[in-house]
Amino acid sequence: MKRLFKASIAILVVMILATSCTVVNKTAGVDRSRFVGTWTVTNVSFEGIVGMGVSKIFDQAAPNAFMGSTWQLTNSGNAAYTLADGTSQSIYWSYYNPGNGVETAFQFKKIYQGDKVKNVDSGYRLNISSNDGATMVLKSPVSLGSGNGYVVYTFTKKSN
Repeated sequence: MKRLFKASIAILVVMILATSCTVVNKTAGVDRSRFVGTWTVTNVSFEGIVGMGVSKIFDQAAPNAFMGSTWQLTNSGNAAYTLADGTSQSIYWSYYNPGNGVETAFQFKKIYQGDKVKNVDSGYRLNISSNDGATMVLKSPVSLGSGNGYVVYTFTKKSN
């Protein structure tokens, strides 16, 4: 009887672990693999703010400088984006999924030569509006006096 009980407990633990790992790999109902690949920013728009009010995004360039930029996202999290003018930036990306009704987000840290990802404690978080594996829409919150506006990025996937 004890053997049967121990075997049942072991099977139950394995099932719980397998289920919890599956949940971690999902973002807003989207599998992490949908983010992996080469993406191009095809549109930058504004929601709740005037575009002229945002002079620089990601502490790098004006929003329109990201039009046509290419983002190469690997499954490991190591990645890079390249602006249309050729400026390139190494990043480490992940997703933020705290649950409890908090919006799921795509997040990244800029990584400079010699940096270790674990030692970089600042970065950027963009709300995930949608990602069907071919088109992705991310929204970057911009603080305003009475709330938030958003810079909205539309990406189209070029390749896996």
